Amino acid sequence: MTTSIFLSSLAVVIAFLFFWAFRHLPSEEWQMIASVPTRRTEGGEWLGLNLTYYGFFNATACAFACAYVLLLMATLGVSWYLSFGIVAGGMLIALPAARFIARLIEGKRHTFTVAGASFVLMLLLPWLLSLLNLIGDPTLHVPARPALAAITIGYAFGESIGRLACISFGCCYGKLLVEKHTTLRKFSFVFSGATKKAAYESKLDGVCLIPIQAVTSIIYAGAGLAGSLLFLEAHWTAALIVTLTITQIWRIISEFFRADFRGGRLISAYQIMALAGLVYSIIILSLLPDDWAQAPDLTNGLRVFTDAWSLILLQMIWFAVFLYLGRSSVTGSILRFHVKADRI
Repeated sequence: MTTSIFLSSLAVVIAFLFFWAFRHLPSEEWQMIASVPTRRTEGGEWLGLNLTYYGFFNATACAFACAYVLLLMATLGVSWYLSFGIVAGGMLIALPAARFIARLIEGKRHTFTVAGASFVLMLLLPWLLSLLNLIGDPTLHVPARPALAAITIGYAFGESIGRLACISFGCCYGKLLVEKHTTLRKFSFVFSGATKKAAYESKLDGVCLIPIQAVTSIIYAGAGLAGSLLFLEAHWTAALIVTLTITQIWRIISEFFRADFRGGRLISAYQIMALAGLVYSIIILSLLPDDWAQAPDLTNGLRVFTDAWSLILLQMIWFAVFLYLGRSSVTGSILRFHVKADRI
């Protein structure tokens, strides 16, 4: 009963968030949060650094994903600080990888790819967890299969919320909907504003586009909920395979509905990485020990958020990701300040 209430409540909250986000985030006013003056020009104006909702939603997605991994790991009795160490290590790998792989494939310095970051983590995490368990310290032992399942579920929720950042910035946009698709046009995204990526990269502002970001958000959230149900019923392997299969297969399919630059090939490098990562993970899974018989305790998992330090560290993750991804390097602003003479 506790599991049903928890997952149902989570689904309702996510549904309300998506309902609001899909309606409002394509609009121009939901791209920039603020602009911070950085340097004064000779004309008396200031050049500004734009802080974006892209960074806000990505930071929120990362913090939520980390919190969810801590929760699931705590249901197994794994200490939150050990789980946090694993999560923080993964973040330190994923964030630089997101920029490096995007630059390698797309030839652009100022962009990121979640697909590339997740691929790197799929390759490395099983080995990192195995090395941690080889230390032999019982306090540092992490059950490999449940841990990978928890991380995969957290990733699914993280990317689900993270796609809201793409809607806000107008990136990862879908293909143009033609006139004959009158029914689908009711659910399309119409981006407004010259600083949206769909506008400055492909001149697709003000037209109906396939809402591929929204579809991805819904599918990934569904994968996270399905994986959570299996995890909390102690089906670790099934939780990992189901969540990973849904997310990676959809990544392959969704690429065919996107109009943004993905490397200039019919089959993109990101699609190849998704398929390779899925096959690789299933093979590696067969080599990992299935040595955890303890049933998950959701109540114990929720207690992780009663520790002040866990909340502080999650806030630090949010802030660090916001500073890393929220400072726009592809848009600028010009600010002018003045005194309101009628209020002196």
